[in-house]
Amino acid sequence: MTSLSPRVPHGSRASGPVSDPESKSPAPHSPPAALWSSTLGGARMSELLVARVRIEGMHDGDDAPTFFLRKALDAFPPYLPGKPAREVPGLTAYKLASNEQAAPPLPEVLDAIAEAGREPRFYPDTFGTVLIGELSRLLDRPRDWFILGTGSSELINAIVQATCDDGDEAIYPWPSFEMYPQVTGMAAARRLEIPLTADARLDLPAMAAAFSERTRLVFLCSPNNPTGPALRHAELEEFMRQVPAGVIVVLDEAYLEYVTVPDAADGLELQRRWPNLVLLRTFSKAHGLAGMRIGYAVAHPRVIEALTKTVMPFGVSAAAQMAALASLRCADAVRTRAAALSARRDQIAQELRDLGYRVPEAQGNFVWLPLAEHSGAFEDYCADHALSVRNLDDGVRVTIGEEPGLQRFLGLAREFRGRIPEGHPALADVVVPGRA
Repeated sequence: MTSLSPRVPHGSRASGPVSDPESKSPAPHSPPAALWSSTLGGARMSELLVARVRIEGMHDGDDAPTFFLRKALDAFPPYLPGKPAREVPGLTAYKLASNEQAAPPLPEVLDAIAEAGREPRFYPDTFGTVLIGELSRLLDRPRDWFILGTGSSELINAIVQATCDDGDEAIYPWPSFEMYPQVTGMAAARRLEIPLTADARLDLPAMAAAFSERTRLVFLCSPNNPTGPALRHAELEEFMRQVPAGVIVVLDEAYLEYVTVPDAADGLELQRRWPNLVLLRTFSKAHGLAGMRIGYAVAHPRVIEALTKTVMPFGVSAAAQMAALASLRCADAVRTRAAALSARRDQIAQELRDLGYRVPEAQGNFVWLPLAEHSGAFEDYCADHALSVRNLDDGVRVTIGEEPGLQRFLGLAREFRGRIPEGHPALADVVVPGRA
């Protein structure tokens, strides 16, 4: 598969006034600079940009308000979530763009959320005492190996803030989860994007070859979002042997429950030998709690201690904690749902291959079509038929969602197939009947 340029562009660290933390003399505009430094991690985050904003009908001429904003923000668009499906007369709209759980919430989870809503007066337990106790029991790790976050996205940001100074290196595959370049760039880290292999897998040998004395952090997504393949245990084991001492490796396991290959990497087992391996997990996918915003990290206590300083206090609500706890206690139902979805995913992937598409190994709750320059056209074609899919420029990711939406998607993929010329990387190496 051809890897195109990332949606979040590379940007060098912009120059600007930076407060000297050792100096007692205030830098120009010291109140805003001091505010940024104290809340976002130090002088490396205090580059300022004078932005003039004009609000039509309110500010004209030289009285436009002035703000101090970071120049580095110019290099980053905001994170763009999956779009809702367009309303089309006569068609039911289906969203297959955000890898959300199609099945309704478990009754026990709804009851837990309702119970939590009876007492909104109190702050949530910022330490997640009860939930972490249950995770500790289930995963056979001491309690001080866990920390909660508002989804694994917050924990990704917290890990970057805890590990990367200005100019340090963060290595990650591409295409992969869009938060990796976003948050590492915001930390002024040097981003090393390692293209995937031709079959859309993480290229661990190439990632290992990129290590340097400035490497501080590595992200691995397994199964990889958006392409789908899962790391194998032997290849991750070999990779961990090559990681320099002290470098933190984050194994993002957001889609772990959907993995069906028997030799998939076992992060918990590898973590016993390599304490620099950090595991990220979420309740957003198989547990169906995306709207509650809750995930967790499993890491060595020294790493957890650092993360307590970079996560938001009281960020995970009481309702989210109780919902996650209830879902953990319904493990059989969660596993049954995940297994059914994985089976349907495999069927969808095979049907797409039968149509002639090149579909990589699918181990998440989605399939990937490497449509490259045809991605936007396919997204629009689906939108015209009240179906939203996720266009990520390199290709299109499609969630295994509600069955009527999947049937519509397959029909549209069949129709769109004729628009793609033979020999395109999106197509498998097949002999098309009637063609030489």
